[in-house]
Amino acid sequence: MKNLSKLGVVSALSLIIGASAAFAENIKIAFIDPLSGPFASTGTNGLHQFEFSADYMVNAKGGVLDGQKFEVIGFDNKISPKESLIQLQVAIDQGVRFIVQGNSSGVANALTEAINKHNKRNPESRVLFLNYAAVDPALTNDKCNFWHFRFDANADIKMDALTDVMAQKEDLKKVYIIGQDYSFGKAVAASAVANLTEKRPDIEIVGNELHPIGKVKDFTPYARKIVASGADAVITGNWGADMLGLGKSIIDNGFDGPIYTYYAAGSGITGAFGESGKGVIRLIGEGQINPPPSDEAAAFYTAFKEKYPDGNVDQSRISNTIGMLAAAIEKAGTADDMVAVATALEGMEYDTIWGGKLFMRPNDHQLIQDMHIQAHTNEGVTFTYDNSDYGVVVESTVKMASMDIASTCEMKRP
Repeated sequence: MKNLSKLGVVSALSLIIGASAAFAENIKIAFIDPLSGPFASTGTNGLHQFEFSADYMVNAKGGVLDGQKFEVIGFDNKISPKESLIQLQVAIDQGVRFIVQGNSSGVANALTEAINKHNKRNPESRVLFLNYAAVDPALTNDKCNFWHFRFDANADIKMDALTDVMAQKEDLKKVYIIGQDYSFGKAVAASAVANLTEKRPDIEIVGNELHPIGKVKDFTPYARKIVASGADAVITGNWGADMLGLGKSIIDNGFDGPIYTYYAAGSGITGAFGESGKGVIRLIGEGQINPPPSDEAAAFYTAFKEKYPDGNVDQSRISNTIGMLAAAIEKAGTADDMVAVATALEGMEYDTIWGGKLFMRPNDHQLIQDMHIQAHTNEGVTFTYDNSDYGVVVESTVKMASMDIASTCEMKRP
């Protein structure tokens, strides 16, 4: 009886150890973005898209390698670079090896520098930074490093594609540029000036200003200046509450020309604009949902809405990030060797369910993809945003935008 008892204890311990090992095999992904404060809705919807993409695209299909599952863990950085570095260390201490972040290039700049230093000092616990939305061009230029990959087009790529379309509009004579006062907002403004000057030197830039990020409660003074300038169009890189506040104020003050944006869809923005945004709001971005580019995309969107009725699939780059990471881990044959996974990502070509191909440029880790100009409308919309009657419909496409765009990146590999 004693031997049987010992055997039972051993068996029980084996089951416990086995269960713990199975749990430990989860591949942890830290989502470090705002989950509170003025940009909480943007961050929360992004987290839900990451969680859903991991479950739908990877876990439901048996995981990667020998059945390892993706586990996405949310860390609230309060849109603060300092808080982001604290959360980064917490994530690393928890055994996380993959970091995703996108809201604020200021945060991304802090993270990429910290991760580069960490990986040099701690080769046994290296991490990869998968940047899904921070588009300051410097991140894949002068500040590039081997551990950083960007899955969104940078501000220069987007502006190049956007101004190609704007340049064709002969009635466009005056443009007003406005954005958030930090690295990304400055990059958008500089790129807009450079591209318009080159492609349409006859266009007059009648305003170029920055405002504090996340702190303006009333955009009326800015809107009145824009209207008074006689601008035919507005360019802004604003996102989240700043995009909605600025856009609504511009429209409410009588502006009816196009407002060209980077992030004016989903996260409550589409629903809030409603009819007022029709014929006015245009955005440049990756992926498309209207018209649906594939049955897979339609099925993905439908399944997401069933799980998150109040959410939106407004960042197709998130599912692209998960899909490419899974493919890289499979190719590398490991989720522990960050050099092997990073090497597998370099030069990867990937067929996205959102239409077209993706190419991770090896020299600077900048993803190259199709860029679409999309219009806010309630016509021809299969999939809407914010449970409203409105969504975005593709008007024009630039294939594999800026494939040959120059980079100052001097990649140092381990």
